Amino acid sequence: MLFAADKEVSKMTVFLASAAALVVAAAIGVLAGSLLSGYINEKVLSYIAGVGFILIDAYTLYQTAF
Repeated sequence: MLFAADKEVSKMTVFLASAAALVVAAAIGVLAGSLLSGYINEKVLSYIAGVGFILIDAYTLYQTAF
């Protein structure tokens, strides 16, 4: 958002860079998931992801409260 607010920076450049970052992040997630699924059971992997989301949520709530 900082780059988009700058008058000297092209809005199209900011858009394309953010879109490219999203594509790269998604590709890394897909590659990591496909690699992990070869070594870890799918059910265990879903439990690990669930616990991870719960921990992130608890941390976020804690930071908001204090």
